[in-house]
Amino acid sequence: MAKKKKSRNSGKAKGGWKLYLLALIVLVGTVAVAWYWWDMRHWAPKEAIYPDQGVAVSERQGIIGFETVRALGGKFAYVEASRGSSGQDARFVRNLEAARRAGLQVGALHVFDPCEGADGQSANFALVVPRDPDLLPPVLLLDKTAGACETRVSDAAFESELMIFINQVELHVGKPVILKPSRELELRYRLTTRVERDLWLMRDRFLPDYAGRPWLLWSANAARATEASSEPIEWVVVQP
Repeated sequence: MAKKKKSRNSGKAKGGWKLYLLALIVLVGTVAVAWYWWDMRHWAPKEAIYPDQGVAVSERQGIIGFETVRALGGKFAYVEASRGSSGQDARFVRNLEAARRAGLQVGALHVFDPCEGADGQSANFALVVPRDPDLLPPVLLLDKTAGACETRVSDAAFESELMIFINQVELHVGKPVILKPSRELELRYRLTTRVERDLWLMRDRFLPDYAGRPWLLWSANAARATEASSEPIEWVVVQP
């Protein structure tokens, strides 16, 4: 018996169905990615789980509506004050005063430069940040290793200068500092196993676990889009 030939229309129908399915998959994928991107930009942990929330800001965000931060559930603001031995945030004083007027607790943050000595950095911090018992404990951002320094800095030298800085700043403010190490730096030096200070860890959306011990503060969204600023703001929560 002779075999029946498949019709061209049948082949075209199957081909069209496959193209339709492929287009549908691409569309669903595109929508999912767009939704995740939007959700991530606006996401913050639930206040029922983390009642104490706040922000970390600097001159990079420009003018910030701290009243809006408070309306969004923020209770505190950490304001960048100094960087290395000479960098100073141009909006530190204004941000500090504006956050206080909005009813937020405030604290200062220093960005540590592993290529520079402790004395110059602590002097720079003390020049910018007043002795004020109402300030929150100071934060030390450790986001760079010494790998990019022009002059080689050994691990021992890095840790020594860091401890000198910590001691000098704590003497100035009368409170222990909070360490804010990046994942890269912690994996490189394992500071949190040797320096006994409260920790501030960073990881978008998911709980950070790179320190090997409990954290006090968590940057849950490094770039949250809010009505408080035209630029994204780092959103932070406190361990309940």
